[in-house]
Amino acid sequence: MATSTYAYKVRDKTGKLVVGQLEAESEQLLVAKLRQMGYTPIAIDEHRSEKLSREIQIPGLSNRIRLKDVAVFSRQFATMINSGLTLLRALYILAEQTESKPLAAIVNQVRIDVEKGSSLSGALGKHPKAFSRLYVSMVKAGEVGGALDSVLTRLADTIEKQVELRRKVKSAMTYPVVVGVLVAVIVSAMLLFVIPMFKGLYAELGGELPLPTTILINISSVCRQYWYFVFVVQIGIIVGLRRWITTEEGRKRWDAIKLKMPVMGVLVKKTALARFSRTLSALVRSGVPILESLDIVADTSGNSVVAAGILDAQAGVKQGEGLSERLANHDVFPPMVVQMMAVGEETGALDEMLDKIADFYDAEVEATVNALTSLIEPLLIVLMGSAVGGMVIALYLPMFNIIKLIE
Repeated sequence: MATSTYAYKVRDKTGKLVVGQLEAESEQLLVAKLRQMGYTPIAIDEHRSEKLSREIQIPGLSNRIRLKDVAVFSRQFATMINSGLTLLRALYILAEQTESKPLAAIVNQVRIDVEKGSSLSGALGKHPKAFSRLYVSMVKAGEVGGALDSVLTRLADTIEKQVELRRKVKSAMTYPVVVGVLVAVIVSAMLLFVIPMFKGLYAELGGELPLPTTILINISSVCRQYWYFVFVVQIGIIVGLRRWITTEEGRKRWDAIKLKMPVMGVLVKKTALARFSRTLSALVRSGVPILESLDIVADTSGNSVVAAGILDAQAGVKQGEGLSERLANHDVFPPMVVQMMAVGEETGALDEMLDKIADFYDAEVEATVNALTSLIEPLLIVLMGSAVGGMVIALYLPMFNIIKLIE
């Protein structure tokens, strides 16, 4: 039977008037749902507005769900469950008050699935864009262990740490990207508009030009005459590189290259270790089985080199080895991480040790970002000066010999 949307007016247990909308297969079933939620129905009307379907949608933006929104949802959900609200009523309130419209729509669908008898983790698992495998697994463990509120709080903490980690990395990358774009714009403008003016001048004067000037003028001529070809080649390189990275072999090689980069490699490694430690700690503490936890951590590590080490450790655990034993064979995991995990396994406090590792690398990421920012700024200034200054010097080299050219 098809469901319809109904607008309703009800009073809660305190007598306060509540207005909202719900989907139901019939008006009678809606009344039963409202009474189950602790409301006293006053008026119910079938809602025929198609406003939601007519809203302007911006591809890639309108339906995007931010991690920050999921973290806020999780913390509010935990508070409501801890306060004694029923699961359905908490989901209904969250669907009404969540600021992110795409997330609110998903929460409403989750509520409908739970009403139909689905488990919360099962309903969340239908929406992987909003709720990751990590999220669903931890919620499932919370349902089984009867500690859903504490698991949701832990999820909120974990997601907030991830958001903060991403913010730090983005802050380190923003300045180089902006300067790089600026350099590209300046160089392109000089090649297309400035250098041709000098080319005409030097053609009138005659004489032999210095090699740097000749090379620069030839590059400018190629860019002006075959700009469309240069543009297509650049786009082709970018598209080809992106497609290569999406392949299994390409992803492995690219992730290995990122870890070995002279400046950014340290930041990439520390970020991956912080994410690995924080995620595994949250899963272990929530009661998710260790093999499943390792599978999830490998899937969410963000780096195939780190994932390979985790999967190798998982294979060792299946054979009865300790979690930290095989990690020592992978260079991406420093001896400190391996030793602290080994101590955590021996003392039965693996989650606490992983939290300490995550806190340490969070602080390391922040310190590295600050150091990189201080280091990158002068390097980029030198890069910009070299690119633009080199072109200017090449253009003005013939000026030093201007008298001979005129003669």
